[in-house]
Amino acid sequence: MGKESSALLGILAGTAIGATLGILFAPDKGTTTRQRIADEAAHTKDMLSEKATHLRDNVVTTMSSKKHTLDEKVENIVSDASHKAEDVITTLERKLSELKAKNKNLQKDSNLSNAAKINV
Repeated sequence: MGKESSALLGILAGTAIGATLGILFAPDKGTTTRQRIADEAAHTKDMLSEKATHLRDNVVTTMSSKKHTLDEKVENIVSDASHKAEDVITTLERKLSELKAKNKNLQKDSNLSNAAKINV
């Protein structure tokens, strides 16, 4: 968008300068020349204002679209992270349960060994 606006501004400036120089070198009365310059300046001002409004609207539309896209991406990342965290928690809970079962078996074996030693 920057190249377009720079090119457009250059074209408008060149047109305004060319029209002003053409009017200045034209064989007319001073009042007529001044009026033509004023009219051309008003026309150029209106064109620039219109182009600036158009450019602003494009920027607002683009920014709104980018913000919406960014919001969606952030939401997807958070959702994915939440699912992955849930998977990790589930895996850790399963491992903890397995370790508790192994520990319980080790304690039973240890108790049985101690009981056997006491009986001997």
